[in-house]
Amino acid sequence: METDSLLSGSLDGASGEYGSRTGSERGGAPGGRRMSDSVYGDSSSVDREPGDEELYIQQAVVFIEDAIKYRSINHRVDAGSLRLYRWYYSGIIQWGLGLTIAAVLLLAFAERPSSFSISSDPRHRSPAWQPPCGLTESIEMICLIILSVDVAVKSYLIGWEEFGKSKWLIGYTVVILISVMDWVLSVSMVCDEKLRVRRLLRPFFLLQNSSLMKKTLKCIKRTLPEIASVILLLALHLCLFTMIGMLLFAKNEDPKKNGEWELHFRNLPSSLTSLLVLLTTANNPDGTRSVAPRSRHGHRQFNVNAIVFFCCVTVMIPAYSLNRCYAIFFVAFSVIGTYCLMNLLTAIIYNQFRGYLLMSVQTSFLRRRLGIRAAFQVLTCQGARRAAGERARVDAVLEVMSRVKMKRYYRAAITTVAQQYEDVGFMDREQFTKIFDELDKDCIKEHPPLPQYSSPTLQKLQLIFSHYYLILFGNAVALANVVCICTVLVLNSEKSTAERDNFVLEIINLCFILYYLFEMCVKIFAFGWQGYLSYRNNIFDGFLTVLLLALQITIFITYRLPYSQWEPSAHGVLSLWEMIRLVNLLIVFRFLRIIPDIKLMALVASTLLDLVKNLRAFAGILVVVYYVFAVFGIWLFEGAIKPPDSSVLTNTSMENITSNFSVACGTYEQLEYWPNNFDDFGAAIILLYDVMIVNNWQAFIDAYSRYTTEWSKIYFVCWWLISSVMWVNLFVALILENFIYKWDRSHSCSVMDVERIRYETSVQLIFREQIQEPTEEELVCQLHQHPHLQLQW
Repeated sequence: METDSLLSGSLDGASGEYGSRTGSERGGAPGGRRMSDSVYGDSSSVDREPGDEELYIQQAVVFIEDAIKYRSINHRVDAGSLRLYRWYYSGIIQWGLGLTIAAVLLLAFAERPSSFSISSDPRHRSPAWQPPCGLTESIEMICLIILSVDVAVKSYLIGWEEFGKSKWLIGYTVVILISVMDWVLSVSMVCDEKLRVRRLLRPFFLLQNSSLMKKTLKCIKRTLPEIASVILLLALHLCLFTMIGMLLFAKNEDPKKNGEWELHFRNLPSSLTSLLVLLTTANNPDGTRSVAPRSRHGHRQFNVNAIVFFCCVTVMIPAYSLNRCYAIFFVAFSVIGTYCLMNLLTAIIYNQFRGYLLMSVQTSFLRRRLGIRAAFQVLTCQGARRAAGERARVDAVLEVMSRVKMKRYYRAAITTVAQQYEDVGFMDREQFTKIFDELDKDCIKEHPPLPQYSSPTLQKLQLIFSHYYLILFGNAVALANVVCICTVLVLNSEKSTAERDNFVLEIINLCFILYYLFEMCVKIFAFGWQGYLSYRNNIFDGFLTVLLLALQITIFITYRLPYSQWEPSAHGVLSLWEMIRLVNLLIVFRFLRIIPDIKLMALVASTLLDLVKNLRAFAGILVVVYYVFAVFGIWLFEGAIKPPDSSVLTNTSMENITSNFSVACGTYEQLEYWPNNFDDFGAAIILLYDVMIVNNWQAFIDAYSRYTTEWSKIYFVCWWLISSVMWVNLFVALILENFIYKWDRSHSCSVMDVERIRYETSVQLIFREQIQEPTEEELVCQLHQHPHLQLQW
């Protein structure tokens, strides 16, 4: 494929000087344009052919778009490839590609074993819908074809030589090929194969489609050595205390003193598991519980003949009940492991990951500067350059900005700055680079001016109704409304919905709603329609006010006007209680209006909103890990745990149940964790989440080690390390960075400033002050390494 060379040159690696090439080196393929260059200092002249200027504009547009999106500029730059490149990165194509990847991942819920059943509890689960052979396979093949086209387009755009250097694209191709071969094997076996290898490879499609996810994964990879050192220290701590525990709680001749040995220190695997669970505080003392068996209808039977099971699920209680000095062992283990080493791990992950993420952001920033520099270089090919230095025509810059796909406020800001040079007609390199500094600035939302009233009375009213004290008074009214609702709910908590007399609550709510309506009207009067709607809080308040008023009018029309007497049990489309409950819920939501008016609360809420944007890479990696572990869990443990036959329990007397079916307290069976299993993909995801939050995760470890093998503990420990230890700490690191960044920036702002400024926080902006500006030499070196863009300086 012919690539258009802008200018040609060679780089002397030792001296850094650039010489000229011959015409054959410069032009390349037949039919390519010929360019003659004369270089003296910074000046040169270019003999242009028709159509060159349009090509330069297209190239500059694409380079600026690459800079905005932090994309690499190492792609083909001929006219046809540029059109294909912009089409590929258009919104509809990228959305379609994202939906294709989502469809491939979601197939796991429909494939056998299907997750399409109301309950995942094997005791109550109805037969799940199983798709006919060929349905999910057809959808998957369509997706694989789309992904194959995607990898082909990417490979063509960067060039086949660059394709050989890209590990991600090579891996992308290999994964597609393996998936196709596994798909053919599935179809040939009429969808009756036990393992689908391509299931395990599907998350790769999600990883390779996100540059930020790749960088995050690279940062995690580089952080692993530091994490491994602390985990090794944790393992040493665990082994040391395990040996001490086995020595302290060895088997005694007196059976009454063997409680700790029997439950937790019988052997090495049991001892390690017990202390590992204690490290997560999941089995720290929660007391001894008594549990009565259930009847066949699921209700507890509390009678004299009912057998009661006593157990001790904590690791410390049996020894502590014998001698209080044994508590020193468990307290020391928890203090050193849980409060010192685990928190030290959090600090190391935060520090190391922040450093590596800063390096990744530095690379992204270099891409932006490189894209801007490349755009300037191609624009200098338009017209003869003066001897004073390289310059780009302002009209060409404005033409480029009119074609670039970007947010309107950034386009307006950059265009405004560029228009300042229209009198000169040219922009040098520093001026061109400076106008794009607007991309690194926050977007400040400007509100329309207040309407002008000629009447002095209306002007005074406008001043009153636009004052900040009106907002504070409205917040106080909303608080009073919520207090009234809480009071009435407390008074009626013991009454059924039919016994409640909601007349007083209705009147109170109506009074508050009328005030909200009054507040909305005076704000519209003070700010005007456009000014009122320019505040997101006003939109939220106004929508809820109109909805509340409509609901309250509906209640009065439905339950009062047609009747002479109050009938609280009357029902319309919705029951009275349901309609009043809906009103109260909306009023409680309206109370959230106070958040933007409290500075610290506004910062916290803003941080949470920004986390939704910045957590996409972290969430994507977590999805990948969940997906892989869920697939492995189904392969290893599908159908491993089966509940006892309910017919046996139903047809057996209470005495036989007592003698034949005993359940230890705190176990998987007694806690009725039956819905948590690996029988399908959906259930596996929920089970992994339950283990990630380490609440009673020892029940799952114990159950699967009993029903399968002791080696199953490795699976759950690995999941705990990856999800609860690594990912949660990375999540904490990102929250700290985001909040500290916002706190530092808004420390000197007033409450109104915090509400007025809409922070467009990104990972790049968080580290903006720590990012080093690339030098001109670095940019020039990078441009000369471009595989499809040869430049002469």
